[in-house]
Amino acid sequence: MRSRSNSGVKLDNYARMVQQTILCHQDPVTGLISESGDVPHAWVRDNVYSILSVWGLSLAYRKNADRDEDKAKAYELEQVGLDKVEKFKYSKSTTDCLHAKYHTGSCATVVGDDEWGHLQVDATSIFLLFLAEMTASGLHIVYTLDEVDVVQNLMFYIESAYKVADFGMWERGDKTNQGIPEINVSSIGMAKAALEALDGLNLFGAKGGPESVVHALADDIQRCQSILSSMLPRASTSKEVDAGTLSVISYPAFAVEHIDIVNITKEEIISKLQGRYGCCRFLRDGHKTPKEDPNRLYYESSELMLFENIECEWPLFWTYLILDGIFIKSPEQVQEYRDALDSILIKGKDGLRLIPELYSVPPDKVDEEYNNPHTVERVPLGKCPMKWGQSLYLLGNLLAEVHSIFFSVSILAETDEIKQLLHKHGISSETLEDIHPIRVQPSRILSHIYARLGRNQRLGLTGRPYRHIGVLGTSKFYFIRNTIFSFTPQFIDPQHFYLALDNKMIVEMLRIDISYLCSRWRMTGRPTVTFPISQSMLTDDHKDIDPAILAALKKLQDGYYAGARVKTGKLASFLDTSCCAHLTFMDCGEGKAATFSLCDSVLWPICFTSKALQNSNILTFLLTDVHMYLPIKLFRILEVNLYVEYILNHYLTSFSTSLNLPRNVDGGIDYPALVQMLKKCRSLQDQADILYIFYNDKGMEWDTRLHGKGWKVKRLLSELYEKAGRLKHWGLIRMVCGMLHRKVEELDEACTDLLAHQKHLTVGLPPEPREKTISAPLPPDKLARLIDEASETNLTIAILTQEIMVFLAMSMRTQPKLFSEMFRIRIGLIIQVMVTELAQSLKCSGEEATESLMNLSPSEFNNLLLHILSGKEFRVQSSVRSAGNVVTPVISIHDKIKSGSAKDQITSVSKPKHHIKLVRADTLIYITRYRLPSIEPFQSSAGVTMVRDSRQGQWLRRRRLDGALNKVPVGFYQKVWKLLQKCHGLSIEGCVLPSSTTKEMTPGEIKFAVHVETVLNRVPQPEYRQLLVEAILVLTMLAEVDIQSAGGIIQVDKIVQMASNMFYKDQKDLGADDSLLEKDQSNGICRLLYDCAPSGRFGSMTYLSKAVATYVEDFLPSGACALQ
Repeated sequence: MRSRSNSGVKLDNYARMVQQTILCHQDPVTGLISESGDVPHAWVRDNVYSILSVWGLSLAYRKNADRDEDKAKAYELEQVGLDKVEKFKYSKSTTDCLHAKYHTGSCATVVGDDEWGHLQVDATSIFLLFLAEMTASGLHIVYTLDEVDVVQNLMFYIESAYKVADFGMWERGDKTNQGIPEINVSSIGMAKAALEALDGLNLFGAKGGPESVVHALADDIQRCQSILSSMLPRASTSKEVDAGTLSVISYPAFAVEHIDIVNITKEEIISKLQGRYGCCRFLRDGHKTPKEDPNRLYYESSELMLFENIECEWPLFWTYLILDGIFIKSPEQVQEYRDALDSILIKGKDGLRLIPELYSVPPDKVDEEYNNPHTVERVPLGKCPMKWGQSLYLLGNLLAEVHSIFFSVSILAETDEIKQLLHKHGISSETLEDIHPIRVQPSRILSHIYARLGRNQRLGLTGRPYRHIGVLGTSKFYFIRNTIFSFTPQFIDPQHFYLALDNKMIVEMLRIDISYLCSRWRMTGRPTVTFPISQSMLTDDHKDIDPAILAALKKLQDGYYAGARVKTGKLASFLDTSCCAHLTFMDCGEGKAATFSLCDSVLWPICFTSKALQNSNILTFLLTDVHMYLPIKLFRILEVNLYVEYILNHYLTSFSTSLNLPRNVDGGIDYPALVQMLKKCRSLQDQADILYIFYNDKGMEWDTRLHGKGWKVKRLLSELYEKAGRLKHWGLIRMVCGMLHRKVEELDEACTDLLAHQKHLTVGLPPEPREKTISAPLPPDKLARLIDEASETNLTIAILTQEIMVFLAMSMRTQPKLFSEMFRIRIGLIIQVMVTELAQSLKCSGEEATESLMNLSPSEFNNLLLHILSGKEFRVQSSVRSAGNVVTPVISIHDKIKSGSAKDQITSVSKPKHHIKLVRADTLIYITRYRLPSIEPFQSSAGVTMVRDSRQGQWLRRRRLDGALNKVPVGFYQKVWKLLQKCHGLSIEGCVLPSSTTKEMTPGEIKFAVHVETVLNRVPQPEYRQLLVEAILVLTMLAEVDIQSAGGIIQVDKIVQMASNMFYKDQKDLGADDSLLEKDQSNGICRLLYDCAPSGRFGSMTYLSKAVATYVEDFLPSGACALQ
């Protein structure tokens, strides 16, 4: 018999350690491992981590090949609560989730749904991650197709981790330990890792067939990645740093792709949490500290400060840092933490070295540790060994011993005529006939197909909820039932939302999606984008390609677009180099009859919408002699003053006067006669007016019987929407879209993207309760209802809120710096700022500016929004577009033209083109009849009239924009936190920000920033809000002065009032006119102060500094300088 090798002997020693510290606690029937002999509870997370050393040891034996030890016990959780998986996919409720722990002997639940923080997405995710890794290593874990469907639905369970607030890996959620769930980096990162590991994996291993393959969607994975990059090094809203994120940035998840973020997060953990015995879990963690009351489950917010500097230290995290050093190939780091860990291990029976759960400060040494952190000798507490840490320690010892994206674009022409137009410009394209047998479908069809994935009627599993497929999902070829499919991007689908009707918006979304593809593509093969050119992408006369589309196509053809290398060509030629997916779950098999009906119903050759509309027989409204309404700036007839609280009955009065509505004998509207009037109506404007009366009086389901039974108001509005879309009449499109209550399909995802980037949202105009705050993800129907409620039946605000939310989410992905130091985005105020900017640029009323805003194309609307977010100055160009006998308004937003003059305009208005004079007079009368609910702009004083040939009004505009966008200087909230430690609180408009918040929250917490913003947002005027921010900024300098206290509760608004009075007196002494020194009626502030530069002799900060010095004079040191 040959002797054992040295490596084999070492493995035998590790096997003995594994057996005596971990496997000896394993239940012989269920295989579950209990944390202690006293309590037969098995935690999912701990069990998975505990078995890693067993699996690692088996792999080591396999590699060493001395003995057949690779048959180590594989782990699998049985008795998964399938009903909870199904409910949670839709509800995301904390009571519909899988349990976090089970009975060791029976696998039964041990705690009620609402008696424990069960919702821990990271626990389910790490189970799936290692199920994938162990399967890939050769272990046979899944045996039946039912189990395959269970795993697939568990993937659906975790795929929305980026928007699910759970209790995290420490089972307590918010660090106040009051049972408040929050979005956790540890859960998002582990879910991303699990989805990546399982995507395309055959759970039966090498012996499996197509039906045992599971799938994950690339877009869900990349959403998780995006949120990770945004949140880190923060761990959650309440934890600015958490040692648990080591499992995300390094082993086992490796979920973060940017090494800079990984390094920053690791440095934050080491610098803020590391001690002599390990790392704290997070700041102010009271678990098992001497100051923790073991008789209470929850903490009081004010007592969190008691735990500072005495948090327990966990050796567990040094095992993560050992593994991290191994994977980043840093032997110095590995040796450093192995030596540190060896010095604190507990020696057990037979000389085994054990890792205790944690080290705590002795009760009699608490004061000493308070005064001199990390100096007191600590004592081990909790479980010993902690099997989670022991397993990783053994695994670390085992391991210690022993590109640019090139993407393809296929250009498809709807007709041969379009193909010829493209050819004339040197652009190669194909028609649907040319690409046969490949079939092209819109992305919504792919969504329907994936809705079948994981469906199992026998188990009551419905599969993936219907959601849209992102660009990563549509950039692949799909093999479905022996047919090759390609899917067009969602942004180009006109049924998606009216944004796809704007060619400039299509080009912008193409740029964003391609940029996103470049940064997020991680699959084998090139991404392939199928880009169809339809009739709607032609010029108004249909004789050429739209200039915006043509310019984009030429860039694509040149081989470089949006920072990526591009290859255009025939679709079939890309098959060999592209990423391909085989959707085997759509193949023939048992229980797949419903799938065949799906294929027959949705997998048809693509029809371009514009062509379908042209050939449709149901479009019964006449389009001849259509006169669209023009911007109201072009005339002054029957001007009406409309504001946010617009009364809908005013519509009917206006309609009745101008339309001469038919009346019955009782004097009311004769609706049957009005239907006949609609039938003969030749103007889209008149049709919209009449349909609005039906919508308002009769409702959407009222049958007009215009051409027989079934012609309901909803159907007629849908036709009007399609025709307005073809004519690019944006004001009418938005208004009809609002009446139809159409919602952006991914509205909830846009909202979630913003929330997941730690931005709270408000919808509706201030003040509360009309303005509604969104601080957590909402289902689509609830989000839509909230927007409608906040809009108070104002269709203008409701539809613009949706559009802005989508554009904000797009900007968040492409230009995240625009949102720095913004933690709450107030969409209602943004709309009001947009109206104000247009009103001042066009020199018109708020009513006219509202209509101009509604008439902006989506691309120009987004352009205006970006200018406001960035604070860039711009100019407005107003004109009209004429196509045949149809006249539509055109308003364009441009960067301000720079010149050498010191008196450049902030904005300017180009004169409308001369052909406006050719429009018939009666057309102008029609426009005044149909009015949208308007939005009141911010008030300007007589002294600050925003004159366009001077600098006057620039600082008012700057403060107004920053106030509406909740922008503050960098480090503002941390400075406020320090200031609160020198006083009892800050008061603004009667709302107090108490100093006690510093006992609950740390300076870097988003919760603290949001708390400060809540107080500031009590002020409805954004320019006044910014003066308050400036005043607080001056006050924060007191935190740097050597004073014990700055007084009790500081009245910030009083300080601003004092500064205003000083400014007013100085201006009066200089002979300023009373009209120039008009005061704001709501707060008494001199309006001219709003427009003062911060610095200078008469600057706002000068007066605020004087006011602060006067206010706190009694508290300043006696040696302080006298106020000049």
